[in-house]
Amino acid sequence: MRCNPLLLLPPLLLAGCATTAGAPPAEPLLYAQTFTAERPRDVRTLVIVLNGDGMPAARADEAAFARTAAAAIPDSAAVALLRPGYADTAGNRSPGSRGFDAGDNYTLEHITAVGDAVAALQARYPSAQIVLVGESGGAVIAANLAAMRPELLDGIVLVGCPCTLPEWRDYMERRMPGEPWETPVSSLDPLKTAGGIASDLRAAVIVGAEDEVTPVRFSRAYAEALTLRGVATDYRILPGKGHKILNDPEVLAATGRLAASLPVGS
Repeated sequence: MRCNPLLLLPPLLLAGCATTAGAPPAEPLLYAQTFTAERPRDVRTLVIVLNGDGMPAARADEAAFARTAAAAIPDSAAVALLRPGYADTAGNRSPGSRGFDAGDNYTLEHITAVGDAVAALQARYPSAQIVLVGESGGAVIAANLAAMRPELLDGIVLVGCPCTLPEWRDYMERRMPGEPWETPVSSLDPLKTAGGIASDLRAAVIVGAEDEVTPVRFSRAYAEALTLRGVATDYRILPGKGHKILNDPEVLAATGRLAASLPVGS
């Protein structure tokens, strides 16, 4: 597996090794770690992984999933992309405000920042089909981005998604009284933006049967909405599993199946 050097690719910082070239652009950068054994022009599948909510130790390891995906999916590259304001276990951080992790940072501003980063990667890997994998809050961002900028994505994999946002925030308010769940937010609800999803998008929606953070019903409602739009959707409930399932073999397998199902040259 070759680790790409640090590259400044406005508005994205592709990272993973030790050197930086060029002056920082005026626009904010999102931190990304890239894993690939391929040259950019030879990459046929680009897997971009968005982290979940919370501090690094409290969420699944998005870089571990990206590393595994790059090794498992033929002719691929995988990028662990940190959402605005989030850090990884090594202390790398994307600029911006993380907010309170109370469903308050799935905003147009954050979705735009992620979308611009995806567009920069799309330009870097012009022959690649793009699969966006999001865990928890990252899944909300992925779903909204697929609806708002459908030209960027060929597939999405949503893992433990709080995809019916108002209902999920009500649930969390009851589960965690005293936290800012009742505070009004400007976050976008994937169930309401789903009308923008392209019918030829491929999707996988995966949730743990014992998930107490984003229970099954929040994923099921969104999977049903996709199906009604004619979107080919692989919906799976993992028996006995909780919320931190990003690195479960079933999620990797679903990502691989989705990548293999994409039409050549789409």
